[in-house]
Amino acid sequence: MPDKQHHTPTGELSYYGLSLLSYLKDSHPELIAESEFIAERADSAAQAYSEAIRSGCNHIEAEEIAREELCRGLHFSPYNTLVNILWREFEAEIPEDTARQAALRLLPLCRGVLEKYDLTDDFADTPDYELFYTELTGTVQILLEDGIQ
Repeated sequence: MPDKQHHTPTGELSYYGLSLLSYLKDSHPELIAESEFIAERADSAAQAYSEAIRSGCNHIEAEEIAREELCRGLHFSPYNTLVNILWREFEAEIPEDTARQAALRLLPLCRGVLEKYDLTDDFADTPDYELFYTELTGTVQILLEDGIQ
């Protein structure tokens, strides 16, 4: 079983630290440099795993509990939503193979829209999601018209 702490004795990221980093690269790349956040989450997930085992959970159940703690508040990804908007709504302006890089550049410029909404883990299933999608699409349209890519 891999070391469940954030850092190994050699200073490398642990199992949970690496798992979170991998997830962040795909869904929240704006957070990959947040080493303190990654450390806190990895430690919290390791603690959740240990507590689940002590409470009588098997390893599979404990791992599910730890993964939920690791990704708490990160299930909804504004970055992935922005990538999807670029793929669906702006395929002529932004080639699919460059959409991820463009989304990373555009994301900070869309903070005004992001801050208006409570982007919880289940946000994509709420009535506000369609309004958010539309507003984010409009913001991207304005940014692209202004020459920002």
